[in-house]
Amino acid sequence: MADGIPAAASPAAASPAVASMASPAPVRELLRRILALAAPTGLVSLLQVAGQLIETWLAARQGTAALAGWAVVLPFALLLQQMSAGAMGGGVVSAVARSLGAGRREEASALVLHAVAIATAAAAIFALLLAGFPRTLLGLIGGPQAAGAAAAYAAWLFGAGALPAWLANTLASVLRGGGRHALAARVLVLTWVAYPPLAWALAEPLGLGLAGIGIAFAGVFWAAALAMAVVVLRGGAGFVPTLRVRLSGALFRRILSVGLVASCLAGVANLTTILVTAQVASHGAAAVAAYGISARLEFLMIPIAFGVGSALTALVGRAVGAGDWHTARRIAWTGALLALLVTGAAGLAVGLAPGAFARAFTADPAVVAVASRGLAYTGFAFGGFGLGMALYFASMGAGRMRWPVLAALSRIGIAVLGGRLLAEHLGMGLDGYFLAVALGITSYGLVTALGVRPGVWQGAR
Repeated sequence: MADGIPAAASPAAASPAVASMASPAPVRELLRRILALAAPTGLVSLLQVAGQLIETWLAARQGTAALAGWAVVLPFALLLQQMSAGAMGGGVVSAVARSLGAGRREEASALVLHAVAIATAAAAIFALLLAGFPRTLLGLIGGPQAAGAAAAYAAWLFGAGALPAWLANTLASVLRGGGRHALAARVLVLTWVAYPPLAWALAEPLGLGLAGIGIAFAGVFWAAALAMAVVVLRGGAGFVPTLRVRLSGALFRRILSVGLVASCLAGVANLTTILVTAQVASHGAAAVAAYGISARLEFLMIPIAFGVGSALTALVGRAVGAGDWHTARRIAWTGALLALLVTGAAGLAVGLAPGAFARAFTADPAVVAVASRGLAYTGFAFGGFGLGMALYFASMGAGRMRWPVLAALSRIGIAVLGGRLLAEHLGMGLDGYFLAVALGITSYGLVTALGVRPGVWQGAR
């Protein structure tokens, strides 16, 4: 995405929530606009959080080995969702919205097939690597025991679930590009409502264990993908897609110019979790399982922040498109402080009662003990993570991605290299890894925040 080209500005323009920003608006008005756009996505995010918490609980009920296997798969499962919905999905939203905003309806129609082609190729990579070679790849991270427990789960989750997840989230992004946020949310709400009971039924009454959770994920997302396809093909995005069109490099670049940068950042975030998991693995399966609980709670801040962030992308993009950088910064900081308040409150609860949260997922005393130590460090950093995520989405709208990239690099450097220094060279052991993760999260929020200022967001008045 080139500087000055806002992501997802056009769909925002179609919404009454994005009124003219030519004159300064009070904070209350800015907050109202943010909440109006965030509401549909926020509802989906809350249901996704609930579904993922239940998933963690179900995995823990299968035993420590299964929980360790689930923890090894976790970063890849999160990467699948983040790339398809928020990262490459953002590229789809941006491309479709700009075409519609410029009155190029035929181009928007052609973009749908290009978006589906990208989604299919990306899903094939996930399926090939993680369903084709789960023991080899996962064994490099969590060891043979965790990889063995995760193999069947990964085969179903990625072999059967990667394609429908990519298609459902990509087609939802097409709808958002057409300004139909609520319509996209309706299908995804049903998806996340259906997932937990189906996962439980397959894992426990039917006795499929961890693999049943993967089957449930694939099943609900196949239904979501088919529903999204019907809605989009019937003109739900405000136009009927053109399926008979020659694929164009220019249209692929329209999507990838935004989506690839965001996908790389999502990859760096999950690589951080993968590398820390690999470091923790030397302390045994209980440590891997415990870090899986800590990482899951940390990453649950992403869908919470995404509800606000999706609104910030549109609202900031609208303001920047109008040349009103002052309002763009005010919107960004209003939304960021809202995200900080929500995620900070959640993190404070976790940090003050880490044992209670750990015991909510597992009864294994060894896992509870280690997870409690980890959450006592990382919980207090959740607010910084929410702040950084919200400003990352705002930066997409502003077309200013340099500081979010620097923030992601600072996070992985502190978490991985700092963790090794604290744990191995300074003798802190597991506590050193958890402290480094917390410091890395905090750095991510602070560095991203440094980028949202007049000297970086140029043209401010």
